[in-house]
Amino acid sequence: MAARSRVSSLLSRSFSASSPFLSRSQGKNLNNGSRIVRRFGTSSAAEEVISPSVQVSYTKLLIDGNFVDAASGKTFPTLDPRTGEVIAHVAEGDAEDINRAVKAARKAFDEGPWPKMTAYERSRVMLRLADLVEKHSEELAALESWDNGKTYEQALTAEIPMVARLFRYYAGWADKIHGLTVPADGNYHVQTLHEPIGVAGQIIPWNFPLLMFAWKVGPALACGNTIVLKTAEQTPLTAFYVGKLFLEAGLPPGVLNIVSGFGATAGASLASHMDVDKLAFTGSTDTGKVILGLAANSNLKPVTLELGGKSPFIVFEDADIDKAVELAHFALFFNQGQCCCAGSRTYVHEKVYDEFVEKAKARALKRVVGDPFKKGIEQGPQIDSKQFEKVMKYIRSGVESNATLECGGGQVGDRGYFIQPTVFSNVKDDMLIAQDEIFGPVQSILKFSDVDEVIKRANDTRYGLAAGVFTKSLDTANRVSRALKAGTVWVNCFDVFDAAIPFGGYKMSGNGREKGIYSLNNYLQVKAVVTPLNNPAWI
Repeated sequence: MAARSRVSSLLSRSFSASSPFLSRSQGKNLNNGSRIVRRFGTSSAAEEVISPSVQVSYTKLLIDGNFVDAASGKTFPTLDPRTGEVIAHVAEGDAEDINRAVKAARKAFDEGPWPKMTAYERSRVMLRLADLVEKHSEELAALESWDNGKTYEQALTAEIPMVARLFRYYAGWADKIHGLTVPADGNYHVQTLHEPIGVAGQIIPWNFPLLMFAWKVGPALACGNTIVLKTAEQTPLTAFYVGKLFLEAGLPPGVLNIVSGFGATAGASLASHMDVDKLAFTGSTDTGKVILGLAANSNLKPVTLELGGKSPFIVFEDADIDKAVELAHFALFFNQGQCCCAGSRTYVHEKVYDEFVEKAKARALKRVVGDPFKKGIEQGPQIDSKQFEKVMKYIRSGVESNATLECGGGQVGDRGYFIQPTVFSNVKDDMLIAQDEIFGPVQSILKFSDVDEVIKRANDTRYGLAAGVFTKSLDTANRVSRALKAGTVWVNCFDVFDAAIPFGGYKMSGNGREKGIYSLNNYLQVKAVVTPLNNPAWI
């Protein structure tokens, strides 16, 4: 997902049926995909789903360099969102396991070799990890698609390469972190040291499990910290696999500890732990509030939050409508609509509104929904039954609020968590579908008249994560991008992610920034060291 061209192109490109993670008979099914893959309006649930040949080998907690059972011995199922069936049973970590992991991370930081390695040596470990991610890209993509429901090709051609790129990016930063020499009044030598903060607790979401893993682990390791990471309970499999690759790359025991479990137990224990020095969380705004409170009420550890969004996508009257329709479609429906920065409020100028709505409806009707391992599929299932029901509730709310349901609104098939690509027109700002983060394939199209009006309406939200502006006018683009209260504004593009581009939100979309140079600040302490100078030649 390093560039929009890569992500958008994969939406219309099919992957090869000769993947080693599909059996020969499954490959034949792919070649006959037209028989079992239809547009959403006529598709039934896939009569047969592809069983990935990748083996689930790592389901235990990674603590102090070893894969171990939960202290309680409990496990929980991780489910295939295509069917609701169990993929594997995974160790269910709780407070005792968080204690074990934090103890291992503390020992690795205070006594282990990682913080005492040269920065260059640390960078070499991260570079080896990136090479291993590429070597095992097909296994990782298969696990990510299976556990999450995103298309296999999206995982293989966009997300896994970005994971490798992120680790290489932060490997490059490891030996470039340094303080300053500061002039002061008087005979003193003053220097600042940028020190690792210590044990970092990290909690990642289920929508981009491996990318979020890289966003957090990369900068923390580059700065010399040790980590306790809690996976989302819905998607634990790829984190454990990469944990194994890190050990193979030479990461010392205890530097990276991975615990699977539930938010109310493992997550809360990590957020409130007195021996965790820093916390980073990606997830919903409501959960972010809880995390922030737990951190404050324990040891007042600093917290980085990347939370929800309700991003405006603004189409001005001078826009190329066909391009704007395609980009708005991508901005909303990518990853089943399960993106915190999804362009979920599509504002369209009144002069081109009707044309846009008709073309947006036509594009949604062409979107292909089905088994994410199958050829030609653009959209897989939602993550689980809870998210499925949440999206359906908002669709009902849109209908009840008298928005016009242009297409979609129902389930695809009779098993799994597939939802028809849904488009609403005549949406008003006070409707729930225009206010709340739906996190699903539901496009809400609103009408506006002028620039001042749309700026005010776009900013009238509790969120401020991202925004999109589509216009041929440089003056309009500059004016609107500076006026929007959002952490990222994409002009004539959307979802352009790069390791160097910072990402984070205004208002209730969080605080702090991830990726780029700015994320290093999350994992460093600044210390001032002041030394008297005796008869200096200069000061």
